[in-house]
Amino acid sequence: MAPALIEEDGRVMTYGDLRRRVAAARALLQERGVGVDDRVALSLGNTPAFVVAYLGILGAGAIVVPLNPTSPAQEREQQLAAVDPSAVLDDPAFMEAEPGGGPAPDLGPDPSAPPVAGREPEDVAALLFTAGTAGAPRPAMLTHGNLLTNIEQIHQHQPLVEGDVVLGVLPFFHIFGLNVVLGCALAAGAQVLLIDRFYRFDPAETLRLIRAHGVTVLAGAPTMYAALAGITSIAGSAGSTGPAGTAGPQPPTSSEPSSLEIPSVRLAITGAAPLTTEVADLWQRRSGIALMQGYGLTEASPAVTSAGPDGGSPTASIGGPLQGVEVALIDEEGDEALVGDPGEIWVRGPNVFPGYWRDPHATEAALTPDGWLRTGDIAVAGDNGQLYLVDRAKDLIIVSGFNVFPAEVEAVLAEHPAVAEVAVIGVEDPYQGEAVHAFVVPEAGQALAADELADWARQRLAPYKCPNDITLVPEIPHGLAGKLLRRALRERYLAKS
Repeated sequence: MAPALIEEDGRVMTYGDLRRRVAAARALLQERGVGVDDRVALSLGNTPAFVVAYLGILGAGAIVVPLNPTSPAQEREQQLAAVDPSAVLDDPAFMEAEPGGGPAPDLGPDPSAPPVAGREPEDVAALLFTAGTAGAPRPAMLTHGNLLTNIEQIHQHQPLVEGDVVLGVLPFFHIFGLNVVLGCALAAGAQVLLIDRFYRFDPAETLRLIRAHGVTVLAGAPTMYAALAGITSIAGSAGSTGPAGTAGPQPPTSSEPSSLEIPSVRLAITGAAPLTTEVADLWQRRSGIALMQGYGLTEASPAVTSAGPDGGSPTASIGGPLQGVEVALIDEEGDEALVGDPGEIWVRGPNVFPGYWRDPHATEAALTPDGWLRTGDIAVAGDNGQLYLVDRAKDLIIVSGFNVFPAEVEAVLAEHPAVAEVAVIGVEDPYQGEAVHAFVVPEAGQALAADELADWARQRLAPYKCPNDITLVPEIPHGLAGKLLRRALRERYLAKS
């Protein structure tokens, strides 16, 4: 039986073994009373246990809610309260729940396993927390049809094959890792090399694993490629404290290796954050492989556009729409923007979500009556038909592919008793794309140190959401109507940098 999952130490789970373990997980969930449309929170890293639980939950007809396993307790509690799950799976031993324990013999389907629950394309399959097109993080509903359609759209554009080995370093609680990596690989019968190194990404070790396991397809945010291209040796670690393949890689060294020597790799795709010419050129110079950039968002399951499969699109381009996806650029007057003029990206298609979980107001703000998703991202169309991202209409901060909404960070910092007011902005970062910077006004008569407030944030927010820098200021600028002037703060930051 063909391999399905490969762990870092070389252990392999075949498709037959995976199928049996998923059936056992489905039975265990049903024994625990989990039924159709119940929510099941899944808080595990990129391990076989995640894959088994994910497929088991879907097979039981329940709705999976992937959560960041490294989230602080407060953030986790808020997310659990929002979805009211029937069960929380956060113990890797769940995979070993099969009667008798130990690895299951590879004997094909188990006739005694409970049947897979019947589901329709419009039924909700997953809830993924996202900053959305406006507002604080909320769970976006993705249907079975949304997820399957986007897998098919991606395969039509750039198919995977059974012999592929896909790098599974993007965290599976993120839609890029969940559907583009895991979903597409399993649908093709390919193998996934599981790397569970969230916040501990090690480019040197990752490069060693790529070579050792003959990885053929890479997927990651631009910072992963910058980190891999920037190392000079695989003897030691050029490690990181940032999310795996996404945030916080160490700066490239000045000693540039002539080649990364990864002959097995045939395809390298990137998204979730803007790809700079510098990173694209560095990667191609050292690997000989063109980066294929795309654009997407959780609400679209996620892929919307992609550069050509031959890598021939301009580096700055996010390519064109995938088959079956409609994209329109809408200007401030509500009309379609002319070629070369900026417009907000609107998306429509069977991969677009039906809305936010139990939040009709947010859903109405994101979706038009005729099904267009307002993304809040601004792009222009070139004469060649390619799309180019130029700005965002929202205040969202993208820390190497992970969405950070300023209001969420501001709310956490404002809870500190010595904080009178706080404002958060995104600032340019050469290795993460953007970083979080907080301006804080202390309460009158209260002593407040930036280090103290940083510790406060780390205890309550996922690491990628925590401010890289905190500036204590006497006041924060507001407009005549009292609206926070983030642009003025950005100008203040640039003036001092």
